[in-house]
Amino acid sequence: MGHAQLTSLPHQIDPDALAALPRTSGVYIFQGEGTLPLYIGKSVDIRSRVLAHLRTQDEAEMLARSRRVDFIETAGEIGALLLEARLIKQQSPLYNIRLRRLRKLCSIALPPGPGGTLRFVTDKDVTIGQTAGLFGLFSSVHAAQSKLRELADQHRLCLGLLGLEKLGQRGCFGLQVKTCLGACVGREDRSVHDQRLLNALQDMQVHAWPFAGAVDLIEQNGDWQQRHRIHHWRHLGTWCSRTQAFEPHAQQGFDLDTYKILVKPVMMNTALLQAVP
Repeated sequence: MGHAQLTSLPHQIDPDALAALPRTSGVYIFQGEGTLPLYIGKSVDIRSRVLAHLRTQDEAEMLARSRRVDFIETAGEIGALLLEARLIKQQSPLYNIRLRRLRKLCSIALPPGPGGTLRFVTDKDVTIGQTAGLFGLFSSVHAAQSKLRELADQHRLCLGLLGLEKLGQRGCFGLQVKTCLGACVGREDRSVHDQRLLNALQDMQVHAWPFAGAVDLIEQNGDWQQRHRIHHWRHLGTWCSRTQAFEPHAQQGFDLDTYKILVKPVMMNTALLQAVP
């Protein structure tokens, strides 16, 4: 790990090694008097991002407590994102309010084909990241229900058929106030209703791991290569050409932040991937 001390604004960070801040991808760590970090961030340009912190008045309290800035370079942006998420969960910096580990994840489970019963499931019910037909990742069942109610209002879906209210002989309450198109009483074909539900949920799809086994996501910076090993959306570790060593990570189960970092480059095939034999 490198060390850099910063200058010029009303804080107590030692200014001597400002030039040591690299203009490369990686993670930077604001350290105070104690052993635990104050703040952990990432950037494709560590030096520029750290200097931006020093110009931010809203961060005056954190800066006043900072004594130095450490940094860890990475070969690319995805590696920086993965490292930032992991370090924040491991060290719980005082001034980071995001990327903390959620104790429970909930999702909306939609069976294939029309007429199936929608369910709210947790990571104890299904293996998230390996199960098809899941939509949205939430911190609680209540949060998942709230989102589904919002979608139902936007797309005129039946709350009764969604399991969010009881159905009577006259259908759901939404039918009476004209927010439901009547699938609950046969006025609308159920398959049309369910297709509209699927369309509403599509942008929230939780993708099942698309490969038979693990893959290496490869990032290259000149002659420096890092290979991030991924399986079932879990970051298993990173091999580095500089050390010629693989550093394993003890990630337990599915992690929402890791999934968010990886899902777009993997599913859109914008990252260099290689199957692990």
